Amino acid sequence: MRLPNSVFQPYASVATNLLFFTKGKPTKEIWYWEHQLMEGVKAYSKTKPINKSEFKSLKAWWYQREENEQAWRVSFKDLEKNGFNLDVKNPHVSAQERGYSSVELLGMLHDSFRKSDETLDKLKNVLKNV
Repeated sequence: MRLPNSVFQPYASVATNLLFFTKGKPTKEIWYWEHQLMEGVKAYSKTKPINKSEFKSLKAWWYQREENEQAWRVSFKDLEKNGFNLDVKNPHVSAQERGYSSVELLGMLHDSFRKSDETLDKLKNVLKNV
């Protein structure tokens, strides 16, 4: 199950995948189910966490799995060909513009400032030797 980026904020700002395996049986395919935010919800937070009731559609789908807009499967052989990378995007959704959380944006800004400082330091050192 793929959960939105905001589920574990502020502790982690990355998307989370939950994996379920059947004990005692070899894995032949991996099912993916993408959790979608409820209408009107832009992100989860400490004060607006994910609710247990939001998993009702997953429970209804679980025992009669069919591919749909939020569910898909990948064969074990395809995963093996891809180096066992389990981060498989939803094939039913066209590429969307990437949205970033506040934490991610601040991290990107921090990295940008750090790189700028490094470049300025290098330039200062070059100019000292001229």
